[in-house]
Amino acid sequence: MNKVNLLILSCLLLCASACRKYVEIPPESVRALKYTSDYQALLNAGLTIEPGYYYPVLMADDYGVEDNTWYTRLTPSAAANAYIWADKIYTSTEEDIDWSNLYKSINIFNTVVAGVMTSEQGTDDQKKAIEAWAMVHRAYAYFTLVNMYGKQYDAATSASDPGVPLLLTPNLFADLTRASVKQVYDQVRADLMNALPYLPDVPIYNVNPSKMAVYALMARLCLNTREFAEAERYANLALSLKNGLLDLNNYLAANPVLPLKLANPEEMFFKRTSQFITNLPLNPNSVSLYDPKDLRYVVFTRDAALIGGTNFTVGRGLFRQRLLSDGLYIGPSVPEMLLIKAECEARAGNTANAMDAVNTLRKKRFKPAEYYDLAAANANAALHVVIDERQREFMGRGYRWFDQRRLSKDAGFISTVTRKFKDATYTLEPGSNRYTFPIAEKYILLNPEITQNPR
Repeated sequence: MNKVNLLILSCLLLCASACRKYVEIPPESVRALKYTSDYQALLNAGLTIEPGYYYPVLMADDYGVEDNTWYTRLTPSAAANAYIWADKIYTSTEEDIDWSNLYKSINIFNTVVAGVMTSEQGTDDQKKAIEAWAMVHRAYAYFTLVNMYGKQYDAATSASDPGVPLLLTPNLFADLTRASVKQVYDQVRADLMNALPYLPDVPIYNVNPSKMAVYALMARLCLNTREFAEAERYANLALSLKNGLLDLNNYLAANPVLPLKLANPEEMFFKRTSQFITNLPLNPNSVSLYDPKDLRYVVFTRDAALIGGTNFTVGRGLFRQRLLSDGLYIGPSVPEMLLIKAECEARAGNTANAMDAVNTLRKKRFKPAEYYDLAAANANAALHVVIDERQREFMGRGYRWFDQRRLSKDAGFISTVTRKFKDATYTLEPGSNRYTFPIAEKYILLNPEITQNPR
């Protein structure tokens, strides 16, 4: 069986693993992994460690417009297939860029975990810290994969629901049978907890793992497993280490200069979409959630006619990614932790505390003279306020797709999504099988032990 097409390995690692099999002296063009600093260098490669997902952005209900011109410009075909939640997104010869990129990065993280402790010219503390970095990055990658290609976590069925192949060593010919959703979640949790003791509280650069990053990722994980008290505990731990917010009042110029990833006070563990998205139309129903005075609407969205070079001609689009040069941010952040805290408080029946967390965020999203607190009559109303605020804060970044999946277990939050595309209408019902990504045919043809998701 040909595993190479599933796990697109870096030339560096492929050569390094092969050199001793054929020759004793590595070729001059290859840097063998020998020193502790070599393993550190693997984790400094931003193009490998920073990307997360892409296609969830297109599949979420906050994306897209009814625009005949845009329909013909939505390319490649995989993008159009994702937009209509098609049974097949890729042809039998195409790569799934999200799957392949994440497994490529996992192979690098596995290589670090497998080799750094026996590397040369590094202290034990340095080696343990590098190993911990790799485990945190691997945890993020597997958490993303299982929430795309596995069913939504359900404590009653997670032990039998197929997740994704769980590879923990750089073995080119490993068995690719899908681990269960529970097994993948357990591994993510184990990686994060095992890494925790060897990490600094906060990183020098937010692209690097830290205790704060572990707490934030654990808050995400526990929100998904519906361990709400634990999710809030971890969110509070993350916020105790970083709680800065961008005051959007400082970015009201026509084309404001926003702080990039390393200078952004909100980013806890930087990750970005795997593709640099320039044109991102927003669903009018989602845009209507904004008060027109909300500075997220003012600063981060534009009418289509005012977005130069756009491929859609009607409605309103996300402009945030055009104000930055380092991608569409999808890593854990201060706003996300505040909203996890708010959601967990609402679910615990603490309406006032939930609204306090929401309003802490909102105060930085309005001009002082136009700001007003949001209120809720009861805990259920507060939960609806929180979910709406998540949509406003994370518009067009793919968060909504994952919220649609997990909130299908809560009555009254997710309804059937309807889309028109060209001459057809498509619907997506809550809990549908199409909330789980299909696995690209190419990988199943090459590796028959990988089973396909039902459609």
